[in-house]
Amino acid sequence: MTRRHLHAPHVARTTTAAVALVVVGLLSAGTLAACDDGTQDAASPATGGSTETTPSPTSTADDTTGTGSTPTSGSTEDGAGTGSTSGTTKGSGSGSTPTSSSLRVARCTAGHLTGTLTEGEGGGAGSTFPYLVLKNTGSSPCQLQGWPGVSFVGDDNGTQLGAAATFDRSSPHATVTLLPNGHAHAPLKIAQAANYDKSTCKPQKADGLRVYVPGETHSIFVKASGLTACTNKKVQLLQTQAIQPGAD
Repeated sequence: MTRRHLHAPHVARTTTAAVALVVVGLLSAGTLAACDDGTQDAASPATGGSTETTPSPTSTADDTTGTGSTPTSGSTEDGAGTGSTSGTTKGSGSGSTPTSSSLRVARCTAGHLTGTLTEGEGGGAGSTFPYLVLKNTGSSPCQLQGWPGVSFVGDDNGTQLGAAATFDRSSPHATVTLLPNGHAHAPLKIAQAANYDKSTCKPQKADGLRVYVPGETHSIFVKASGLTACTNKKVQLLQTQAIQPGAD
């Protein structure tokens, strides 16, 4: 029997083909393993889609560097801080102060006021119409608004005589600002005690007036001569208008 011998070149080609098949098989297995173990290519984020992100807009309301203008309290500007507003002073990231805050004026108190009684508009028809003049003796401006409480006092000790004044609600009553040493006045109407029967009026000489300025619980004494009160509280002699600017 004759044996057929393989030539060396044919064996080499067969071996090379087998090795190539093994390499291809190994590469395929590696690729499948990479898919199975959850690894990702760096260019393909797990969230999917593009890796480019859109920056979030910065709110001007949180800007403290002064590069953005943020509307402040009291601003009439509508929008997201595109400019400064009227009535405010624009700052550089530290806020702004309304200019109106510097215009606040305190209410006048009894401790900073003195009073006098002047002739005012004179008299007639059984009544006089003097002015109750108030002066600001303090070092700062102050304000008054409304009707003062007024009554006769006597007995040299501040005892109230008769009924307190009624208010003329029809009189103007705007806020009045008194500068230091400035004046305001309230027009009064004082009926003559002689208009009434003595038994009804029970007249008594008064030392002056007790005055409560609006909003105050402390009074001032205004000394005045020539005043006669009716001690009967059912007889009404006094009426006051609201406080007006100036001494007359």
